[in-house]
Amino acid sequence: MPNDFNQPVIDEFRANRGRMTGYFEGARLLLLTTTGARTGTPHTTPVGYLPDGDRVLVIASAAGSDRHPDWFRNLVARPQVTVESGTFTYEARAAFLTGEERDRLFARAVEADAGWATYQEKTTRVIPVVALHSLAQGGPGTINATSFGEAIKVVHDAFRHELTLIRGELAAGTTTLGAQLRVNCLTFCHGLHNHHTGEDTMLFPHIAEHHPTATPALTRLREEHERIAVLVEELRGTLATTTDPAVVRAEVERLTAALEAHLTYEEEELVPLFDAAA
Repeated sequence: MPNDFNQPVIDEFRANRGRMTGYFEGARLLLLTTTGARTGTPHTTPVGYLPDGDRVLVIASAAGSDRHPDWFRNLVARPQVTVESGTFTYEARAAFLTGEERDRLFARAVEADAGWATYQEKTTRVIPVVALHSLAQGGPGTINATSFGEAIKVVHDAFRHELTLIRGELAAGTTTLGAQLRVNCLTFCHGLHNHHTGEDTMLFPHIAEHHPTATPALTRLREEHERIAVLVEELRGTLATTTDPAVVRAEVERLTAALEAHLTYEEEELVPLFDAAA
């Protein structure tokens, strides 16, 4: 896309931590900063993505053009990139998928959005699918926040946002559960498990050491982690045994209600502690 289109999108994305209005409202979007193949200068491009466990997938469709997009040609020359998810910023390395893996993942993308097939029909080139693997050590990257209290809210809002997208996809789904929607749910479950594990093993012990009066709240939060973990496992089990989106939607709604109550309580109890310390 031309820069005069991209720049307002980039500005809104950064100002609102990935929450978009207008044409891109509700879209899974990230900012991809590549290094120019010829110039060596950085170029930032808004790109749609697909969750895929510990990596994300981007598709070099160029709206069906016969020419690869500039960002893809930059990746071929220099595969290390910067990714902005709205919540996190991290360095990543691109892997160019080929053969059966590329075809399978492109088919999964088409199942989620038929527009990808339309783009492929418009061109004779095989539209590339690229996996972006985070190079961040010990976590998902740098949180886009200016304080620890704000960071808690930013991460929580990312989980809320993803659940909203998943619930919308389930409500708009067909009579069967699509493969990409199933992966979206499983990726969310994986991220939530990692987040709660990090809190239990690192954040909460730190808070208990410096704020002993928070012990009752931390005890409750740990207990809620256990209850939410049960709901997550039940959702995983449902995803493994059914293709009925209505059944999955019921499990997602149960998880959403429990998680929203948990996140709200955590913010009420912990954010003031960090704000006071700051």
